[in-house]
Amino acid sequence: MTVRALHHYDQLGLLVPSTRTSGGHRAYTGDDVRRLHHIVALRGFGLGLAEVQAALDDPVGLPELVERQLAVAEERVRAARRLRHRLLHVRAGLRELTEPSTAEFVALIEETVTMNQPLTPEQVAKLTAERQAMMAQLTPEQIEQMNQRRRDAVAALSPAELDEMRQRRREMMPPS
Repeated sequence: MTVRALHHYDQLGLLVPSTRTSGGHRAYTGDDVRRLHHIVALRGFGLGLAEVQAALDDPVGLPELVERQLAVAEERVRAARRLRHRLLHVRAGLRELTEPSTAEFVALIEETVTMNQPLTPEQVAKLTAERQAMMAQLTPEQIEQMNQRRRDAVAALSPAELDEMRQRRREMMPPS
C-alpha cells in the first residue's frame, strides 16, 4: 500500500485515519487497518472506489470477506496455471520454429489480462473491439483455419472440461 493511495483514500473518505501524530502524520488504529483490509479485498474483487464505498457502507463480516478473498485467490491460481500451461505450449512450438497462431496470441493476451482481475465492462468492450479489428485483418482461409483449430480443441475436451471452461468464461465476465 503506497502512501499516495492512503492519502487518496483519506481524501475520498474511504479510510480516514483515527488520529494524527504531533507532527501531523496519519496514525492508523487496528480498526483502521481492518477497514483497509476490506478496501484492498473489495478492490481485489474488481470493484471501483465508488463501489467500494457503497460496500463499506453495507459491511460484510470478516469471515465472509476472507472466504471470498480465498475463492478469488484460488481462481487466480487456477488462471495462472492455465496461463503457464499455454505459455509452455507456445514455448515448445517456438523451439520447433512454429510461430503461434493469431488465435493463440489472442488467447494468451486475454488470459494474461484476466489472470489478475475480473474483467470490467470497459475491458470486455476493449477486448471485443481488438478482437474484431484483428479478425478484420485475417483472410477467409486464416479464419477457417482458426475456426477449425477451435473446433478441434473443443472436440478434444471432456464434457467436464468443457463445462469448466464455460464456467470460467462466465466468471471472467462482468455481471450484466
